[in-house]
Amino acid sequence: MIDFDLNRMLFTLTPGEHDEETVRSRLMAHPEVKFVSFTGVDMGNHSTDEKIPVALFIEDMEKMLESGVQTDGSSVALPTIADLSNARVDIVPDLEANWFVEYNFGNRDYETGLPTGTLRIPSYLRHNGDTMVGSRIYLKESVDRFVSGLREELEAHPYVFEHIGGVESMDHIDEILLTNATELEFWVKTPDDRADRDQLSIAQELKEQYWQRVNGPVGVAMEQTLELLDHYGFGVEMGHKEVGGVKAKMGNSGNFDHIMEQLEIDWKYSTPMQAADNEAQIKHIIRDVFRMNGLEVTFLAKPIHGVAGSGEHTHFGLAARLKDGKVINLFEPKQRESDFMSPIGYGALMGILRNYEKLYPIIAPEHDSFQRLKPGYEAPVCIVTSLGVDHKTPSRNRTVLIGLVRDLKNPRSTRFELRSPNPHTNTYLVIGAGYLTMLDGIKAVLAAGKTPHELEKSISKNYGEEDFYLERDREYRAERNIYTEFTPEEREKLFGRAPANVWESFLNWGDGVFDPEEVSLITGNDGTMAMILRSYREQMIYKWTMEYHDRYIGNTMDFLRGCVKLHEDETNDYDVVNWNRCAELKALIGHEVRDRASLLMQARIAIDEKNYACLSRLELEIEEKLEELRELYAKYKRNIL
Repeated sequence: MIDFDLNRMLFTLTPGEHDEETVRSRLMAHPEVKFVSFTGVDMGNHSTDEKIPVALFIEDMEKMLESGVQTDGSSVALPTIADLSNARVDIVPDLEANWFVEYNFGNRDYETGLPTGTLRIPSYLRHNGDTMVGSRIYLKESVDRFVSGLREELEAHPYVFEHIGGVESMDHIDEILLTNATELEFWVKTPDDRADRDQLSIAQELKEQYWQRVNGPVGVAMEQTLELLDHYGFGVEMGHKEVGGVKAKMGNSGNFDHIMEQLEIDWKYSTPMQAADNEAQIKHIIRDVFRMNGLEVTFLAKPIHGVAGSGEHTHFGLAARLKDGKVINLFEPKQRESDFMSPIGYGALMGILRNYEKLYPIIAPEHDSFQRLKPGYEAPVCIVTSLGVDHKTPSRNRTVLIGLVRDLKNPRSTRFELRSPNPHTNTYLVIGAGYLTMLDGIKAVLAAGKTPHELEKSISKNYGEEDFYLERDREYRAERNIYTEFTPEEREKLFGRAPANVWESFLNWGDGVFDPEEVSLITGNDGTMAMILRSYREQMIYKWTMEYHDRYIGNTMDFLRGCVKLHEDETNDYDVVNWNRCAELKALIGHEVRDRASLLMQARIAIDEKNYACLSRLELEIEEKLEELRELYAKYKRNIL
């Protein structure tokens, strides 16, 4: 529980407070802050963390703020960039980002009675003293390319200002503003509790938990988290129950146990870099507060089969600050009641839709991601958008990949909501690559001189209809539920076939190998940017195979061992037939015999041989057999008296 005075604690140092004198005075005034940590983000989306005593940091502050601290290639995930023979990596502080103090609630400072704090300084990674690498620099470079590219396009095609309200030309624009935010969903449970899949599924279908009252220790942890986040200045908007979960039970001890609930926390938008930094820090805070209350948190995309997974909807906005200080939304049309968006808005949305295949490896880089990205309960698997049934009615279609968010009473709120990311998606990469795909669409739209009316027709085109930018044999807009109104065959024909696993996803970056030409759109043909994405690809494929080998295969074997024979009376043919098929599936998936390797053993061999195409095929076959077994064993179990 929080039994200390939050008002006495230091939480954030803003960019205006990063000079040596101010930093020194803040740290001296808060003796509970004992350590400093330079936080770089590698290609595995891992944040570096080292404990530098505050006294040493203050003594060497000038040098550390200028040059950072050194580590080596074995400490960070930078494959193909840093290795044991070429290992120097510097962690260089970002003086333009907020710095956060993270507290260890289990370690009290004797003098103040407050938790011990660590000042975490968001940082860049620099290899061999000259090349900036890692996730944060990719985002910074992408944003810079987008802003400069957009300025060039606006200057070259001034007609666009006829369709944007509040600004007449580039001469009136002082600054281009990019805004982003994420919505974080996660599951919380008591340690060692196992989920009852049937009960969770029923509760989900009946929406028994969605936006319901949060009780017991979950409610305490939620409220404490929101209070803490507010002290950091994140601009908390709300926390609430999500669709997944069941009601907690009161145990014999008088405490709640068997907790299994899904929650969501939302906070205010920010600049692209700050939005990504905020999300990373908020995850740490959520984990720490819930653990302080005896609860475990998971940010896995699909922690429980057959139940709603956890998404992290990512919002993209674009505005301009004029020289008179006024801020206008560049996605908003001049005629708000007869147009959905300006040409810039249409171009940005069409750029994401046409080039979304290049984003797949960033959106879903893990086996777990694809357990969530399957047709069904609001799973965003089809490359399609929703604008609204008419210009005055905002979209409410939750089945599409990316939606237009509008409020006729608030023109500054117009933005895009990308629904496919999950809490393990690398937000630095997805925001950076997302804006570069937007720029591609904006360039095409402005070069063609298209009006909002023409672009609405373009994005609403039918299959087989030619278009100046979008593919002919695709559709890109749907205002109906794509899961109930279209068959699987129709969805694949109209919206494209989604990759089914990590390997299939990375084929969009090259046929079995990394091809710089295939990613040129999201690297700007820059060699360093391509090097970063190649490193990311290697890290994610390595993670996919290692997690599959060391975690997924073991978990699958545990599941198979748990599917045991329950009936004794062999006269019931229904039970006998069901169990025999279950036993057959168990053996096929995981049981070795003399003349046949199980599917799991074949997967192990494929990993050892680095035969990723074979592993991909086996993974899909195993998933198919496992799902059949899950359903069949549940049916068999229900019939046992």
